[in-house]
Amino acid sequence: MKMNTLGRTGIEVSTLCLGSMTWGTQNTTREGHAQIDRALEAGINFIDTAEMYPVNPVSAETTGRTEEIIGDWFAGTGRRARVVLATKHSGEGLAAVRDGAPISAKTIPQTVEGSLKRLKTDYIDLYQFHWPNRGSYMFRQNWTYDPSGQNRAQTLESMEECLHALQTEVDKGRIRAFGMSNESAWGLTQWANAAGRSGGPRVATVQNEYSLLCRLADTDVAEVCHNEDIGMLSFSPLATGLLTGKYQNGAVPEGSRLTLNEDLGGRKTPRAFEAVEAYLAVAQKHGLDPVQMALAWARDRPFMASVIFGATSMEQLERALGAADLVLGDAVVADIDAAHRAHPMPY
Repeated sequence: MKMNTLGRTGIEVSTLCLGSMTWGTQNTTREGHAQIDRALEAGINFIDTAEMYPVNPVSAETTGRTEEIIGDWFAGTGRRARVVLATKHSGEGLAAVRDGAPISAKTIPQTVEGSLKRLKTDYIDLYQFHWPNRGSYMFRQNWTYDPSGQNRAQTLESMEECLHALQTEVDKGRIRAFGMSNESAWGLTQWANAAGRSGGPRVATVQNEYSLLCRLADTDVAEVCHNEDIGMLSFSPLATGLLTGKYQNGAVPEGSRLTLNEDLGGRKTPRAFEAVEAYLAVAQKHGLDPVQMALAWARDRPFMASVIFGATSMEQLERALGAADLVLGDAVVADIDAAHRAHPMPY
């Protein structure tokens, strides 16, 4: 499997990354461990998690369980060195974690400590902030996004304080690199500038939603990624399963996310199903599996470091792994571009 370097860190990761957010709710510990084993066998070396996982649903009772499942795998196999591990610090508004406190120099050391204990490791390769303190336009908030209430001076001061705290963790050997999630072009630029101005680890990655149905990054974040050496990590590259085609024509497969989340986080719209139909037609025309086509397309975007996918069954995992060496020809990409122009921003 092809490898990419995360920003300027020298850390190399596989172009496909195993997501873990269902381990502990939709998946058992045993199933999570089996997924890790199979992913490593297939050449994946990158696992993404978060302190707030699992999801579906998020609850105070299950918070941290996914990290514990990964930690049990490390302890049981002794193969920690085989994995590039990414986790995330939850931020303001999530009541189940630290009563919804914002990310700060005060919360960083205690949060790193908690993740390390649950993960049964003494270091985290990529430590990410799950969302900015000032808010985000991700998760369909772009339709009403209004940054006019932000305080620029406070934002920059908070960034510098957090970077100093992160540098302390780097110096202790507890984290190797820093990344953002659900961040904007302006935010990424300011994180990069703050590190250059006052020290601290330079932002290496940004984990944002990106798929054939969600291409918000194309006109701004992509440019920052290129010019500032920041690698994108795409989450939800299959649009919560929409791009598999399994929800077309009103279908609701048993055990699917749609049985747990009735609007798929705002993604379930009439226009989304129309767009999916267009992409399914492209895959059929070229004799491709639509899941593998969607993952390979995201993987090949010029600003992409790794594409994070999740699976709730080994069958889904095997299907996704088929994208690893898939080459999309010019004719396929041209048809995908045509479908995008016909069905932009479907949710």
